Amino acid sequence: MTVSQSVRRPVGRSLLLALASTAAFASVQAVAAEPIDPRLQQAMQRDLGVSAERLPQYLATQRLSLQQGAAAQRALGSTFAGSWIERKADGSFGFVVATSGTGKAARSLGGVEVRNVRHSLLQLERSFAALDAQSNARVPGISRAFEGVQSWRVDPVSNAVVVTVAPGAIGEGVELVALSGADAGAVRFETGEGSPQLTAEVVGGIEYSWPVGSQFGVCSVGFPATKGSVRGFVTAGHCGTVGKNVNVGNRASLIPLGTFANSDFPGTDMAWVTINANHTLSGRVSNYSGGFVSVKGSVEAPIGAALCRSGRTTFYKCGTIRSKNVTVNYREGTVRGLTESNVCTGGGDSGGSWITADGQAQGVTSGGQIPLGAPDNCSVAASSRVTWFQPLKPILSKYGVTLVTH
Repeated sequence: MTVSQSVRRPVGRSLLLALASTAAFASVQAVAAEPIDPRLQQAMQRDLGVSAERLPQYLATQRLSLQQGAAAQRALGSTFAGSWIERKADGSFGFVVATSGTGKAARSLGGVEVRNVRHSLLQLERSFAALDAQSNARVPGISRAFEGVQSWRVDPVSNAVVVTVAPGAIGEGVELVALSGADAGAVRFETGEGSPQLTAEVVGGIEYSWPVGSQFGVCSVGFPATKGSVRGFVTAGHCGTVGKNVNVGNRASLIPLGTFANSDFPGTDMAWVTINANHTLSGRVSNYSGGFVSVKGSVEAPIGAALCRSGRTTFYKCGTIRSKNVTVNYREGTVRGLTESNVCTGGGDSGGSWITADGQAQGVTSGGQIPLGAPDNCSVAASSRVTWFQPLKPILSKYGVTLVTH
């Protein structure tokens, strides 16, 4: 992305706290380290640009952050300004906690860097909520207001609410901020490369599909799940409406797979597909290299964490989490609560699974910023690439389903 307008980056001193204690490491036993599948390790090294020597330290920092982030939020209270994993200049990784206060309450935390910033997370979230509220206020006679505004998110790394706009649409972004009453001093504008697009496409393909005239619509299976004795999988809501029947196999030999039992889009992008009795479930994710990654649970990873995405079009790709609770203004409707990453995606990847090296399921693919005329955003530099996924836990909660693990 290119920065169109920037306001107030984090300033002030940084306080580097002591290295993590043995007790701090012991507190993350709920997500204990396990050997990494060699193919998963290779994919992460390839897509993240992390050496084999640095990857274990990255993943150890990621595990530690699950407890340290929650502890920091409790300690800092209303002055908490977010947390994330950060790659240092020497290639190592550290966990950063931001605060709009003095940071004294966080001195007892080991293994974290406390950084002083201007805005608390609560202040940023208030401005974010104002933008959400304004986007709901439709203008009479206009079906989709602020069409040039693509998304907005709270970004603790830059201590701002980041509003992404299409090229030449900075005026619409400024107008949205002004009308919403959001704190303009907490807002930063970026120009998106491409435009938000849902990644379902009409092709003859694999994974799961449905007929669209003489063609086929295609999406990707998310995660197997159960609801009592009922079996199925979660996926993206924009892939299908309630009652739609889907298949597996190719056009010459289609096998009925199941039916959309629940689907929510826009607003959120989630669905629950029940499968027919002749199919079985396995708590694994395809790595598109002839192997599988076992699903161990659904512990939510922090900003900066490494993860990989599996989908039928661009296969198995890895990257990091950039932001959470992002609102995306798709042409088909606004979706809230998405997580943003720099993992590439393409048409047909929608609904596919996102998983960490520890086997923690994160969500299902929603969409991404796709360059005009391109089938995917894999050619976009990772620093500018944007893809969103619907977090998993809200799906499990909404539909009352249980993740299948392996």
